[in-house]
Amino acid sequence: MDSDQPTVLLPGEVRMPLLGFGTWQATGKAGYDAVLAALDAGYRLVDTATMYGNEEEVGRAVQESGLRREDVFLTTKLPPERVGRERETIEESLRFLGTDYVDLWLVHWPPSNPADSIPVWREMLAARDEGLARAVGVSNHSTAQIDELIQATEENPAVNQIRWSPFLYDRQRHREHRDRGVVLEGYSPFKTSDLAQPVLTRIAAAHDVSPAQVVLRWHIDHEIVAIPKSVTPERIRANADVFHFSLTAEEMRDIDALGAT
Repeated sequence: MDSDQPTVLLPGEVRMPLLGFGTWQATGKAGYDAVLAALDAGYRLVDTATMYGNEEEVGRAVQESGLRREDVFLTTKLPPERVGRERETIEESLRFLGTDYVDLWLVHWPPSNPADSIPVWREMLAARDEGLARAVGVSNHSTAQIDELIQATEENPAVNQIRWSPFLYDRQRHREHRDRGVVLEGYSPFKTSDLAQPVLTRIAAAHDVSPAQVVLRWHIDHEIVAIPKSVTPERIRANADVFHFSLTAEEMRDIDALGAT
């Protein structure tokens, strides 16, 4: 993994970049081009999922980027309707992605039948133990659902990927993840933000950056993984350009307060 990007440590000495590239709704040639542009712009985490239907394009872009496989952190996800077919699904994902392993495999949503949650989690752990995934975690899970998995298996999900932004900031939820050693990964950072909000525009002006860049930097300074998505090359590059400034403690507090409004 490139040393110049901030990372967070997952169990098993796995380092996950704090900034990643989301690929939801980026399919076909547009998806392939977007991932290639993201890797070219410096992203080293690419987030996909079985249900996105673009693992093949993502894998091809990674292979054709000229980067070494170990320098790209690949995440994919198990869809809820694949309960009982976990092994078959991860093998299919690896085939589409053109790799022997993913860096992170997530349960995309809690299974519709709560009784399936623990058996699915055990299958995820088995895939990790076999080396098909370096780390495993969950997505769209509540703290109570995470606790159920930990109590049953004594194995914490490495990551929980949820909708997150300054406007959804929940100090207690953030703390609950930290207390359990579960990395919080936020998706839809812009969709759930008002980028014209005066606090964001003021802080952006102070650093000569855009409000979107402030939102991403806020995630990073909180050690929350952010995975913005875009298919526009200029925006992809701008979203990656957030390592030349950081926010003051006061600015972080002002942005945190947006979640309480």
